[in-house]
Amino acid sequence: MTQRAIDADQFREIAMAIEGAVGTFIVGQRALIRQTLITLLAGGNALLEGVPGLGKTMLVRALAQAIDCSFSRIQFTPDLMPADIVGTNIIVEDEHGRRHFQFEAGPIFANLVLADEINRATPKTQSAMLEAMQERQVTVAKQTRDLPRPFFVLATQNPLEMEGTYPLPEAQLDRFFFKLDVEFPSVDELVEIADRTTGASVPQVPRVAAGPTIMGMQQLARQVPIASHVTEHAARLLKATHPDDAGAPDAVRQFVRYGASPRGVQAMILAGKIHALLAGRYNVAYDDVHAVAKPALRHRLILNFEAQAEGVEADAIIESVLESVKVSA
Repeated sequence: MTQRAIDADQFREIAMAIEGAVGTFIVGQRALIRQTLITLLAGGNALLEGVPGLGKTMLVRALAQAIDCSFSRIQFTPDLMPADIVGTNIIVEDEHGRRHFQFEAGPIFANLVLADEINRATPKTQSAMLEAMQERQVTVAKQTRDLPRPFFVLATQNPLEMEGTYPLPEAQLDRFFFKLDVEFPSVDELVEIADRTTGASVPQVPRVAAGPTIMGMQQLARQVPIASHVTEHAARLLKATHPDDAGAPDAVRQFVRYGASPRGVQAMILAGKIHALLAGRYNVAYDDVHAVAKPALRHRLILNFEAQAEGVEADAIIESVLESVKVSA
């Protein structure tokens, strides 16, 4: 798929159109839609955490419809095998009666993939999925096959029902660009959800972009300039999440066992570039980095037992880091 050249004004116009199109189908959740779009435009993958019924599947399906891309949903279960995701070779017979192997692609071969309840699958299956996410390709019977472009995985996990689950290891969590928390809707939003879903008509998501356009937007995002002092500030924020760092606040020293990896600063800078473009600016400010710090870092902090016992969440610790790390003059 050939990407389309995009300028900064077109970037913002198309992004706003995508948000508006998804908003015709999804009630509220404006921050969630924005952060999901940032992840897509960064070329990353997102992990959504929220109780069932909050519209996570609808969000990905609406996004696929808005950008006119293929969509697939994989329901993860303990008996799901890697071949059920990536595909396998099957024996077929041609018109002359000769048999040969033919590759049958799995559901991972789509532009937007919903990995529903990824923590319900065994580690072997999780690894196959995460390898496809990281490498953008799969290998079956010694043959490597590229996944379609653009490629975006949105994985979900249920924070309530943990029985029979296989939690993702920290090293695999680190491979997600953003971790997004899905908030429960307000009363007004619940009323709007009921009106939209129980009436005679169902809202349709308009198509406002295509795959080549998204690829062009991804390319433009990486070209946004960022000053060296802003990059250094993002690096100092990351270092301050480590309890042995001199600049770490008290909350980090008390509640964090291991701080965020270098992927965290990469995510903050790339997401900050997209955040700046969406705000109509052509360079990254401190506020852009701060705006994306929580979704970029919350899953990269490993909290200790004391934090779990006292109910301290990663977002509160990141907030203390943002307050303690001073902006360079």
